[in-house]
Amino acid sequence: MKLGVPALIGLGALGALAVGALYQVAQTQQALILRFGEPVRIVSEPGLHMKLPLIDSVILIDNRILDLDVPGPMKPDGEEMITADQRADSSEQKRLAVDAFARYKIVDPLKFYQTVGSIAGAENRLGAIVMSAARRVIGSSSFIDIVKNKRPAVTVEIAKEVDAEAKQFGVTVVDVRLRRVDLPAQASNAVFDRMKSQFVQQATDIRSQGQQASQEIRSKADREATIIRAEATRKADQVRGEGEGERNRIFAEAYGKDTDFFAFYRSMQAYEAGLKPGSTRMLISPKSEFFRYFNSAQTPAAK
Repeated sequence: MKLGVPALIGLGALGALAVGALYQVAQTQQALILRFGEPVRIVSEPGLHMKLPLIDSVILIDNRILDLDVPGPMKPDGEEMITADQRADSSEQKRLAVDAFARYKIVDPLKFYQTVGSIAGAENRLGAIVMSAARRVIGSSSFIDIVKNKRPAVTVEIAKEVDAEAKQFGVTVVDVRLRRVDLPAQASNAVFDRMKSQFVQQATDIRSQGQQASQEIRSKADREATIIRAEATRKADQVRGEGEGERNRIFAEAYGKDTDFFAFYRSMQAYEAGLKPGSTRMLISPKSEFFRYFNSAQTPAAK
């Protein structure tokens, strides 16, 4: 049996309607069903679902925790904010460049769709809210609390304020973090130059103190060396004097025991010292007293 063209067209239309009646929701999505532009239900279960073809439309909305970067790529250096120090004393600049990020989740798809309409619209609104809350909290905090002492408490306070305002968009804020809290570029350069100057001054002072300590150590060492050398010289002279005294005593004792031998011994020492081979020139009579031991085999009596 052959089907005519009208039957084929009808079957095609029925197939299109059947396909149009089905839609799929992924695990990372939730669906808002609109009928003639009016919301009729929310589908949060993943899988294949049915709707009225040509009448119902499906808006798929992410149900994951999403990231929001603020102030965004248009201000890579961060948003400038003033701390409580600046309000208390206008002469002291306490400006900070703040770069934050937030994490949020869409918990009410209908309210989300009715208020902001899309992810991009929600992030524009939330970004402004995060910056506004950060200004309020930072404006009531001191510089040292923000950068050091109470930074976690500051971020918690900002997150509370942002979450309270984000509920009107069907969004809950999971977390807000201050990713970067720095001085502005101009102030950072001034601080760097001031720190560099301080470190140079400290280095100069340390070198000066080191040179002074070095000079004191050298002076002390020179003084101790002089004292040690003087003491060593004194002891050496003392020992030398004692040695010479002992030598003279021994000579005197030897002379007293045998005067002839002592005279002979002293003459032999004089010959050894005076008659050097190849270098001695003497003009003296052979009969002089100096050569008395060469002229006679007998030792003359000492006088």
